[in-house]
Amino acid sequence: MAAEGPEEGAGGSAGSGEAMDGDGDSASAEPPPPAPPDPDPGTGADPDPDPGTGADPDPAPCTDPDPDPDPDPDPDPGPGAAPPPPSAPNGAPPPAEPPPQEPPPFPPEFQRLWGAAQGSPHDFGAWTELLAYVEQEELLEAARRAFDAFFQRYPYCYGYWRKYAELERRLGSARSAQQVLERGLQSIPLSLELWLHYISLLQSSLDPARPESAQRVRGAFEAALAAAGMDFRSDKLWESYVEWERERGDLRAVTAIYDRLLSMPTQLYSHHWERFKEHVLQHPPGAILSPEELLWVRSKLGPGPAPAPEPPPEPERPPGHREEEEEEEPRTGAPPEPQEDLDQEKIRELVISMRQQIYAQNEAEVSKRWNFEDGIKRPYFHVKPLERAQLRNWREYLDFEVAAGSHERSIVLFERCLIACALYEEFWVKYTRYLESRTVPGARSVFQRACGFHLPRKPNIHLLWAAFEEKQGNVDEARRILRSFEAAVPGLAMVRLRRVALERRHGRVAEAEALLLEAMRANEGLPLGSFYAVKLARQVCKVQKNLGKARKVLVEALEKDPENARLHANLLEMEFGADVGQNELNTMSCFERALRSPLPHEAKLLFSQRRVEFLEDFGSSIHSLLKAYDEHQKILKAHAARKRAPENGSEEPDDKRLRPDDPSGLLGPQNFSGGGDPNPSYNYWYQQGYGTYGYQSPWGYGHHYYGQS
Repeated sequence: MAAEGPEEGAGGSAGSGEAMDGDGDSASAEPPPPAPPDPDPGTGADPDPDPGTGADPDPAPCTDPDPDPDPDPDPDPGPGAAPPPPSAPNGAPPPAEPPPQEPPPFPPEFQRLWGAAQGSPHDFGAWTELLAYVEQEELLEAARRAFDAFFQRYPYCYGYWRKYAELERRLGSARSAQQVLERGLQSIPLSLELWLHYISLLQSSLDPARPESAQRVRGAFEAALAAAGMDFRSDKLWESYVEWERERGDLRAVTAIYDRLLSMPTQLYSHHWERFKEHVLQHPPGAILSPEELLWVRSKLGPGPAPAPEPPPEPERPPGHREEEEEEEPRTGAPPEPQEDLDQEKIRELVISMRQQIYAQNEAEVSKRWNFEDGIKRPYFHVKPLERAQLRNWREYLDFEVAAGSHERSIVLFERCLIACALYEEFWVKYTRYLESRTVPGARSVFQRACGFHLPRKPNIHLLWAAFEEKQGNVDEARRILRSFEAAVPGLAMVRLRRVALERRHGRVAEAEALLLEAMRANEGLPLGSFYAVKLARQVCKVQKNLGKARKVLVEALEKDPENARLHANLLEMEFGADVGQNELNTMSCFERALRSPLPHEAKLLFSQRRVEFLEDFGSSIHSLLKAYDEHQKILKAHAARKRAPENGSEEPDDKRLRPDDPSGLLGPQNFSGGGDPNPSYNYWYQQGYGTYGYQSPWGYGHHYYGQS
């Protein structure tokens, strides 16, 4: 079932059957859990009322009614000719086959509601209005189309799976209803109400007289317990199984179910314990215990009364002997009835006492989880956001269960959490991290469910999925994931950069460069285009070792965006990263270009300051240094005059003026102090958000070049 999940969605109540309720997901040790058993393919389907339909009720006789032969029979058409059309009785031409009937068009109202839902696929109200219409009008084909599309986005809505099944049962067949429920159980195997509804429908469609019917129902119960039996609120499912076996009279099977249930932390654990004791006290031990356990219990109680000796063989009777004349001898060997009752009471006491310790251990496990369970106020799926207290409760409950060390119980709790928190990316990420170190197929399954159904437009989970597949060696799959997500949600820089990095890591430098060029051209004239130009220049300079090509990329970008101080700063940093002795002219050209550009005066002041520092540290001409110093003094005076302007009436707020000593300035993390790595701040941009720059200035001696204000 491929689907696209919502950013928002709503579900139904897990315990009520209302339309807005939904239940859980996979509950086996490794997702996905076992699918429901396939019921009898021949059971529940509508039998053909007329097996002979389609045959001619009055077939033509085998002999031709006209005895006269055809005087001019048709010549043999030959092996390559088409076969002649079949002849009809009495020589009449065969009736033309009716053309296949196209399904009737959907009503205009359906088309309107369908268009509204497709136009706003994340509008849950549009979908519910559409489903209510097809259900009310009982349009089976339209309902199938609407429900199938709805579950592509909201598979956790238990109530609507049940509505769909009821509609199929009413207008279609019992078998089609079962198939709908099976699909629902594959989507939400933790849905207790959906399991009970499925089992009830299965029981109603099976013939109780057939010997395999009971086995099929029992198989459905076992599949339900394997999927959802460890749910803290699965009491109703367990009780239904016990009651079904009790109605069949299989008391030993009832005992076996209780033995499993008594060690299962559930909400009604004490109620199950009392019911089990009633079960033991109300029936003979031989009827509720297996022969092996009964024999073991008797051995624990010690030897019972000695069995009576076998009576001697009767002597041969003479002919004509009548047995009624023989004196009756008293029978021995049967224990007195009070002694038998006493033995049964002892067996019952031992059976209960043996399970008392299991019950006490289970009670302790329940007490550890009770507060967490009490904090779960909305266990079903809904589009409305959860309260912060419930989100915190889920986080703490998951941490507790993982620390407890039970893998199966952790899986069940994660799946329960993802029903209520299906739209919260953090819980899907937490689940995949838990599974990745334990089962790679299980982690992959969770990624597929999260990205395919519930979070189709969330970038982080898709990026993590691609990284997971790349880590497993599935590079093509990682490439497909990123490409598909970018096609669905275009324009995200983080996704494009992840694609570039993937290609670069695997030696496809040309493909990485092509991706950056494509993104830069697609955003030409926008700040994002300059951002990609910086990334492309760094790629060419650092990976391809082609400084000239990288310089050309940034110079062309500056021609289109001359007011972008970050482009000037990155070009300067790239030039300075080369040999300063041989690259002095190019470095000075960067300073001159920035000072001639329409940059703000504050930015020009910073470039001027850095020009003086560069020439002082690495310049080869004193004349260039003195000239740069004189020009810097002029810029300082102009800057001081502008600073005094607000005192004379300027209303420019302080927070809009760029301060030269602002640590969040434009010129970024350049390190012109020499020594060590000439470019230690290369990874700085990768530590910032993909849409921001946040360059910082590490200069610690800029005050030498500023006048007093």
